[in-house]
Amino acid sequence: MGFASRIMTIASVLCMTSLGKRGVATAFSVGSTPPSSYRRASSNSIASFGHECGKHVRLFSHATDSSVSSNNSSLNKNATQTPTPNSGYQDAKEKRFQKAKEKRRQFIGMAKAVDRGQTANRYNPGGNDGASFVAKSGLPDRTKPFLVLGIESSCDDTGAAVVRSDGVILGESLASQHEIHEAWGGVVPNLAKAAHEEKIDEVIARALEEAGLSSPADVDAIGVTVGPGLEICLRVGCNTAKALAQKYEKPFVGVHHLEAHILMARLPFDKEADTICTIPATDETHESQRAIQFPFLALLVSGGHCQLLKCMGVGKYSIIGGTLDDSLGEAFDKTARMLGLPIGGGGGPALEALARDGDPKAVTLPIPLQKRKKDCDFSYAGLKTAVKMKADQLRIERGLDSIEELSRQDKADVAASFQHTAIRHIEERLERAMIQLEKDEGTADIRSLAVVGGVAANSELRSRLDTICVKRSWNLFVPPPRLCTDQGSMSSWAAIERL
Repeated sequence: MGFASRIMTIASVLCMTSLGKRGVATAFSVGSTPPSSYRRASSNSIASFGHECGKHVRLFSHATDSSVSSNNSSLNKNATQTPTPNSGYQDAKEKRFQKAKEKRRQFIGMAKAVDRGQTANRYNPGGNDGASFVAKSGLPDRTKPFLVLGIESSCDDTGAAVVRSDGVILGESLASQHEIHEAWGGVVPNLAKAAHEEKIDEVIARALEEAGLSSPADVDAIGVTVGPGLEICLRVGCNTAKALAQKYEKPFVGVHHLEAHILMARLPFDKEADTICTIPATDETHESQRAIQFPFLALLVSGGHCQLLKCMGVGKYSIIGGTLDDSLGEAFDKTARMLGLPIGGGGGPALEALARDGDPKAVTLPIPLQKRKKDCDFSYAGLKTAVKMKADQLRIERGLDSIEELSRQDKADVAASFQHTAIRHIEERLERAMIQLEKDEGTADIRSLAVVGGVAANSELRSRLDTICVKRSWNLFVPPPRLCTDQGSMSSWAAIERL
């Protein structure tokens, strides 16, 4: 098999196993809700990294009218129903439907991300021992620092970066689509896909140029996000990376988007930090550094995910808690939209900026899941509804026609109160997870917390979580704000960690 054929084979396998049938982004999905190519599926989560191949089949029971019309009443009275040729098939289908329905019922009220054995297929990189990786498209020379081109197109930002294996970002480029989607109040998939197609070559060229390289021939490997995300957007990046890997005969590395966020906490962006750890050289690899060592606890908060994970190694993660419904980022975005804030640059940053001028105690809001005292799961659907009801109540008191007509100060108070309560919910569940790890003999040595994902850029969240870590004598690791959101460096660095 030639090099191009090997690249095609591994790329096809990655796309089908990570993007699912018809390319739907289902990597690591264990939720019961079928993923959609029209939104970022919040159920696509790392679940020990449980993985479902995307064969979501909805069975419908069709009632058939077996009555026979006849003018002869005696014939109708004595007529017997004749079994249809496919009645056995219909019965079997109905049984499968009822069995699947009963299985779904077992997980009502449980976090969608947590693997409780409800999925048959799992993402298991490195085999059962977590170390038996197979590089079907080859490996770069790892005895010296090597370069990886990373490509990211999972949602509404086209990113590319060249990162060296010692953690130095040599060149990066990002094409934002904020102006395109602002008028629509959210990401429009077909517009996002078109923008990716228009900008991706330019973005890659700019990243290479900034790194002092003339073409992809100068890098040693190519990494690309293969899911989760918007399927039609993911395909743009995947197809581009596949074509470049074939053309220049470079190793191809498929990157899981959520793992890439987690691994960004290990990027040694501050070489002078006291916590920097050194990985000694071996016969096959050069000496390198990491900002945080395994194992550690990770809080992943983004527009589509809200999870607490125990991270034991590259490709080895288990969920401690996940969201029952909405993610933290989604709740921020929808609250910002309800208040009529400009969300071209993201609802979260807009709401955070407004909240700085508000009183976090002005509006009383319920902290979610107060009756669930044992687990570390999250829920934001109720809080989202509560803040809307409070804002509407304020609108009525002010005699206004819509919430958007509220004064800036009223909006600031609502925003600050929402942000305070949302973060308080995070604090409660996080401390519970910390206590569990501290008491468990197998995890008692874990004293590091990594906060990753787009919402990790929120300064109020970072400040309050730092206070918790100081109180409990934990170390806090948060990437710089620009590296918390989606960009090409995360794909490059995740590929380096794999290689």
